[in-house]
Amino acid sequence: MEGYITTTEAAERLGISSARVRQLVGRGDLPATKFGPVNMIKESDLDLVRNRPSAGRPPSKSPASEKRATAKKNASNGTSTHKKKARKK
Repeated sequence: MEGYITTTEAAERLGISSARVRQLVGRGDLPATKFGPVNMIKESDLDLVRNRPSAGRPPSKSPASEKRATAKKNASNGTSTHKKKARKK
């Protein structure tokens, strides 16, 4: 079909998995036409999801995440934020 591609081809062009493309189709974010058992997507409709925000939860700006970032940085330079407990004899 002229101007239509499969979910696999759409995934390759978008740089995501074909399962993610099927999820976008199922949610209605990416229009598709069913031809037998195959969803076909208009090439022009790829622009509807191409510039979407990245997947996943956005990074937290909480004080706890800042502490983890500081601890990770200190661990890389050999310092520690934790005090060692004295061992009892």
